[in-house]
Amino acid sequence: FKIIFLKKNRGGRKQEQKIKEARKRRKEKENKGKERKKERKKERKKERKATRQHQIPAAALGLGSGGRLSCAGVPDVCAGVRRPYILDVTLDPDTAHPNLVLSEDRKLVTHGDNFQDLPDTPERFDTYPEVLGAEQFTGGRRYWEVEVGDKTEWTLGVCRESVSRKGEVTLSPEDGYWVMWLRNGEYKAITFPSAPLLVSVRPSRVGIFLDYEAGEVSFYNVTDGSHLFTFTDTFSGTLRPYFYTGNNAGGTNAAPLIICPVPAQAGGNL
Repeated sequence: FKIIFLKKNRGGRKQEQKIKEARKRRKEKENKGKERKKERKKERKKERKATRQHQIPAAALGLGSGGRLSCAGVPDVCAGVRRPYILDVTLDPDTAHPNLVLSEDRKLVTHGDNFQDLPDTPERFDTYPEVLGAEQFTGGRRYWEVEVGDKTEWTLGVCRESVSRKGEVTLSPEDGYWVMWLRNGEYKAITFPSAPLLVSVRPSRVGIFLDYEAGEVSFYNVTDGSHLFTFTDTFSGTLRPYFYTGNNAGGTNAAPLIICPVPAQAGGNL
């Protein structure tokens, strides 16, 4: 009986040890989860702080009170605001991918179903539905707005005039692109690694502000007047507005990108 009791006792101790180890693992897992939550909170706090630091003063931008983009209403573009750096951007058809269809006034671009028979010049993008603005910048401050509507995929920003138009394209500041995008429901600034953007209101219109001398490209959600992101870099050479429509996706992303008109008495160079 003594031998049987000892065996049972040992078995009980083993079971208790297993329970203790399981509790320890569960505790460690809970602690790791808490640490991850703390880290995520810290990251979100840093992102909000960075956003505030990168905001351009309202007075410098010519914005309304509270630093908001004072639009008279949608779809009219900020008609009540007179910003001398607003630029009347148009699209350059010589750079447009053959699947892209441009409006006659070169203010609107859509992804068409048919591949057009166009000259395969060095200026033309040949792989993705991309097109550049006709305007070229070597200095000064410029601002323009693009209506993205309910598109499910798009990319907007600025690129170097010298970027390659053929084959695969790498979007990053190192490769001459300062852009943000919408993909799979997520808004990101395309840095390395990419930076997810905190967007509380879905933008139907995006404002892009270039300050060449300061080395800044800023993005604004015109829908709610919020700042989205600012790239800080050192520019050299010629820069141009950049547009990517995304594919048609069976009609789910068929809406156009529309360059918003310049309000009366605005425009000019700085």
